[in-house]
Amino acid sequence: MLVFTAALLASLAATPLTRRLSWRWGVVAVPDERRRHAGHIPKLGAVSLLAGIMAGVIVSYWLLPPTGDDALRLRGVVLGTVVIFGGGLVDDRWNMPPWFNFGVQFLAAAVAMAHIVFIEVFTDPLTGQEVWLAQRWLALLFTLFWIAGMINAVNFLDGLDGLAAGVGTIAALLFAWHSYRLGQTTVAAFPLALAGALLGFLPFNFAPARIFLGSGAYVLGYQLATLSILSPAKIATALLVLAVPILDVAWQIVDRLRRGQSPFHGDRGHLHFRLSDKGLPTRWIVLGYYLMTVAFGLVAIFASGLMKLLLLLVLGTAVFALLGWFTFHNR
Repeated sequence: MLVFTAALLASLAATPLTRRLSWRWGVVAVPDERRRHAGHIPKLGAVSLLAGIMAGVIVSYWLLPPTGDDALRLRGVVLGTVVIFGGGLVDDRWNMPPWFNFGVQFLAAAVAMAHIVFIEVFTDPLTGQEVWLAQRWLALLFTLFWIAGMINAVNFLDGLDGLAAGVGTIAALLFAWHSYRLGQTTVAAFPLALAGALLGFLPFNFAPARIFLGSGAYVLGYQLATLSILSPAKIATALLVLAVPILDVAWQIVDRLRRGQSPFHGDRGHLHFRLSDKGLPTRWIVLGYYLMTVAFGLVAIFASGLMKLLLLLVLGTAVFALLGWFTFHNR
């Protein structure tokens, strides 16, 4: 509770200051074809998010100092978060091209992997047995794909006021609960710090937003990706908790390539934008995502591996069918 509260209060206090800083530096989001908000909105939410995370991390190290491999891994998560934060600030200020953002993401992933944060074992949902990746290069490649994929999934999710921050809060709380149930007390403090930081930021970001996450979406995605690796069982939890945005990104990549567009070209093809364009109020859409995240998160924690796999297949089919209907119906 101390870790969570410290992160929440730090983020809550930092956000008004961050808004002023955004205005002073001219780092604001301008309405465009993809984002149709009213007026100019500050977008240095990453600063508030990092302030909250670091406050929680400091309290965590004070109360529950990690030891052994946990100390090395958690240091890697913190250092990688600082790297992705720094690169994100540059992007917020100068709107860097995709190659720059991917370079920063790969560098942050390399920092994590250098601190033995990588996926080398996962649970087979059919048998319940652990499967080890025999080749180290394969584990590193899989980890790189996982971290970059999660960062971009969260970034694409950040399209409506309060959507990414709220979903991230729920996911982080579920990660903390799951870690605690597995006896990882020290590890559980880190997603609690993330949840507190997000919850302190959310009152300013919920519709109508007074500040956007901006590159804070990169920080959030990186945190969720690396924290889910710290316990193999949380990979499946992350897949179900964030199944809708992950499936949405997969659909958009395939659809854009099919139309001869760059997969990194932003548009309003994402599910939350489609629902908004159909006339659903932003708050309804966002709250619907929250309920979906809670429901599938609870299933991910309590259900068997086979049930998780079946549910993911059903959800994937439903999401793809809905996106396909939107795509061809609109045409």
